Amino acid sequence: MDWDKLRIFHAVADAGSLTHAGDTLHLSQSAVSRQIRALEDSLGTTLFHRHARGLILTEQGELLFEATSSMARKLDSTSARIRDSEENVLGELKVTTPVGFGTLWLAPRLVKLYEKYPELKIDLLLEERVLDLPMREADVAIRMKEPSQSDLIRRRLLNIRMRLYATREYLEFAGTPETMADLARHRIICQKTDQPQVAAGARLAQDVMAQNVRSTLTVNNYFGVLQGVLAHVGIGVLPDYLTADHHDLVRVLPETESGEVPVFLAYPEELRQTQRVAAFRDFVLEEIQAYRRHQSENRAVK
Repeated sequence: MDWDKLRIFHAVADAGSLTHAGDTLHLSQSAVSRQIRALEDSLGTTLFHRHARGLILTEQGELLFEATSSMARKLDSTSARIRDSEENVLGELKVTTPVGFGTLWLAPRLVKLYEKYPELKIDLLLEERVLDLPMREADVAIRMKEPSQSDLIRRRLLNIRMRLYATREYLEFAGTPETMADLARHRIICQKTDQPQVAAGARLAQDVMAQNVRSTLTVNNYFGVLQGVLAHVGIGVLPDYLTADHHDLVRVLPETESGEVPVFLAYPEELRQTQRVAAFRDFVLEEIQAYRRHQSENRAVK
């Protein structure tokens, strides 16, 4: 059925008059009448009884009016929800981020966002694959490289580096390496170099593995690497942002680190005015500022 004709039918049935419906729709009485006749012809039935007092729905007209009334209610409800999503922080927000950053940095901080916006529903998509934001595979992305799509709003959050970390307990037991060659006597925990990961991390892992390391534990994400390190299994290749939350990590070979890895926040231009996107953006920026203050204070103490 023609949606425009159904809209006109609903207005006529609601008003009980071609003239009043025309006034509501800003159409002439003759134009409204033509649309109603065309709808009746397409359905092969009469929808109104014409009387001097106005129009009365036939049995078939009543059935159709019940359907269009339900549609109108749903459209009104949807319109209200759309307005609410633009004016209030509620509804679903799909956020994509690499497994490591999502599990180790973002997820532990989300409680602060929920305390402020309890009706927000976050769908956190943890994967190394780059999801297509313009195609709405996700609403917001945190990525370890600058997005290539030109129609995305992007914000550089910070730069990170991959470094070597262990626990004090492990180093007391196995000794502290003083050179790269000393790593041959230690167990190394890292991602496999052929696993999806930032290139800088893979290169550092390759350099470490090139030291004739005799014992290794390879894991397919940084969360697993961290768990191995915290369990005193060995020395791990990990991103430096972990030190803000894991004070028991000890940096090994301080001169050894990867190149800088940029971290970007990105979302489609069309979502610029959506309040839940703005709330998430502002929350992440506040947490990044807090992280930077923490790092600066630590450097000052040292």
